[in-house]
Amino acid sequence: MLLDLLIYLVAGCVAGLISGMFGLGGGVVIVPVLIFVFGAQGVSVDVLMQMAVASSLAVIVISSVSSVRAHYQLGGVEWPIFRSMVIGIALGALTGAVVANLLSFDVLRTVFGVFLIAVALQMGFGLKPRADGRLPGLIGLNLAGYGIGGFSALVGIGGGTLTVPFLSRCGVVMQKAVGTSAACGMPIAVAGALGFIVTGWGRPDLPDYATGYVYWPAVAGIAVASYLVAPYGARLAHRLPPQLLRRIFAVVLSLIGLRMLFG
Repeated sequence: MLLDLLIYLVAGCVAGLISGMFGLGGGVVIVPVLIFVFGAQGVSVDVLMQMAVASSLAVIVISSVSSVRAHYQLGGVEWPIFRSMVIGIALGALTGAVVANLLSFDVLRTVFGVFLIAVALQMGFGLKPRADGRLPGLIGLNLAGYGIGGFSALVGIGGGTLTVPFLSRCGVVMQKAVGTSAACGMPIAVAGALGFIVTGWGRPDLPDYATGYVYWPAVAGIAVASYLVAPYGARLAHRLPPQLLRRIFAVVLSLIGLRMLFG
């Protein structure tokens, strides 16, 4: 157990460093790391992907608290937009957890691999949506929230890679889009993690110290380490060429994505 906890602490340091450097939600890093670690520990392939995704969401519940607080203090959260999306987001995240429970390891791995490559392309080429639209009404925002929450829970992320482009395209200024996205990440993570706890409850092939698909030693180690290391990643980002960093990380994400697709 001590060796496992050390591994999770190291994984959390890597996740926190990259999150701080690139502003990415930890799930993009945490899920691949947990897939590798759980596989090395002999976790059953029938639950491996679900455990990685669920544990990532549980980490995001913890880490998003400080992020939301910071954006709130800076006045960066559009609360009317959040309130208009939160029901759809929560229902979507629950749906994503239910769907993930029904999918095989290979299907979930393929979905995550494609997602990583898409993020890598966006980072590498600096693709940004044009702000040529406007916010939809209440129904439209809830439908968008449902889609964002559903896919985010399916791959274990806080939704920033989806929410920020959506809000930016709808004409929300970038600072507000990022802050509102951080707030939206909380219900995604909470509802998604709860969904994975319920759908995985009582499975005999889960390891000790797991509640449903959420594996608490991994959550504790990664959450603590990533919280402590993320500020250093942010400082490092200001000292190194940002464009070069993003392209290097885009290459790394592409290689991980390809490994998931064809490994």
